[in-house]
Amino acid sequence: MKKAVIIGSGFAGLSAACYMAKAGWDVTVLEKQATPGGRARQVKEAGFTFDLGPSWYWMPDVFERFFNCFGKKVSDYYRLDRLDPSYRVYWNDEPMDIPADYDELKKLFESIEKGSAAKLDSFMQEAVYKYEVGINKLVHKPGQSYAEFLDWDLVKGVFKLDVFTSMRKHISKHFKHPKLQQLLEFPVLFLGALPENTPALYSLMNYADIKLGTWYPHKGMYKIVEAMCSVAEELGVKFIFNSQVDEIKVEHGKAKQVIANTVTAYDADVVIGAADYHFIETKLLPQKYRSYSDAYWSKRVMAPSCLIYYVGLNKKLDGLLHHCLFFDTDFEIHGKEIYTTKKWPVDPLFYVSIPSVTDETAAPAGHENMFFLIPVAAGLQGDTEELRDAYFEKILDRFENKTGQKIKQAIIYKKTYSVSDFVNDYNSFKGNAYGLANTLMQTANLKPSCRSHKIKNLFYTGQLTVPGPGVPPCLISGEVVAKEATKHFG
Repeated sequence: MKKAVIIGSGFAGLSAACYMAKAGWDVTVLEKQATPGGRARQVKEAGFTFDLGPSWYWMPDVFERFFNCFGKKVSDYYRLDRLDPSYRVYWNDEPMDIPADYDELKKLFESIEKGSAAKLDSFMQEAVYKYEVGINKLVHKPGQSYAEFLDWDLVKGVFKLDVFTSMRKHISKHFKHPKLQQLLEFPVLFLGALPENTPALYSLMNYADIKLGTWYPHKGMYKIVEAMCSVAEELGVKFIFNSQVDEIKVEHGKAKQVIANTVTAYDADVVIGAADYHFIETKLLPQKYRSYSDAYWSKRVMAPSCLIYYVGLNKKLDGLLHHCLFFDTDFEIHGKEIYTTKKWPVDPLFYVSIPSVTDETAAPAGHENMFFLIPVAAGLQGDTEELRDAYFEKILDRFENKTGQKIKQAIIYKKTYSVSDFVNDYNSFKGNAYGLANTLMQTANLKPSCRSHKIKNLFYTGQLTVPGPGVPPCLISGEVVAKEATKHFG
């Protein structure tokens, strides 16, 4: 049986492991941490259960499709609840709840801007086309040849896909009110570029948000990791934790072994890098076998990093939602601080997740579990405890002011996480949290290749290669790379 060694057990690594094992490979996954999940790890402290990474569950169809590929269903592993309202936005003036029901959302739009309900219908008609073509076709392309895009549905729909129009232009064509514009621009904030630099193709994210909905897996996002591990183990995948990979041994242009913890060698017919692409290239390979130069990497446009606070309260909060977006400061200024000037923000937007609102298992009875997140530029220096504390004070003041609820004295647990932690824990390039920005010049074939240019049997998966950042794209990325590896070496 041919051997595949996968470096990293994030969503893309787990996906690749399952598809490789299903194709008949002997699969070993090497994971630096003590538990699987990569950025989606979980921590249990002081009675609280914190998902360390992703907290939004969008595109439920992509997860369902993954499990269906192995004769399973999502419901075999975890319960999904649709959040309604989907989330709350705190503006300068008053908060706004975003209803899960589409007709209710149209009424909300109409109340803000006359005629916008009908415009939302036409906007969503375009978005559903992009979603169906984008998620079912585009993201499954391995990006190895431009001939892949000689697909009649893609060719005839190239203008409908709006690849050459920006999200900013596309949204402003339909809606004039700044609140509606920001509401529709927010999903692309984490794709890694300003709305004016993100292709309007990504209005497919608005379809995911508005029509497919915001969901929550009972007992946390880590249930997805556990479910994927369960599928992998049923297929015979072996996991080796606390396994820091030091080197990929290459002979005659082929990866022969993966060396972990300086002494243990794993023979491989194929190696799949599901850890940070830049780390694998620059730290695990001899220079002559790197596909990309330092200059290439320095020119990549990165999605944001984050400043995160995991907080436990010894009291319950009143009337708050699971997801809260604080858009009570200048959207434009913070966006430019992330993507243009690349500096620590002066007055940032931030996001709060309170899973214990939905899930009683997230916190002890009578307590609340909170996750505060500030998006910041990748590669920032000066990530100190003092800086983290100063930002925490700033956003707590705004949180208390906007919600009318005091929480400072109720905090009994706090853990912070930011740029330096992403580097230390995940070898993350420039401490990024979300991977490579989805700009036009970093789309499809213009991303770092999922197959090494110099080593025949070395492949890559995850948020720095095709199709890009986000949990659903990472599930697809694992499938795409497994098909490529099997096609060439199966």
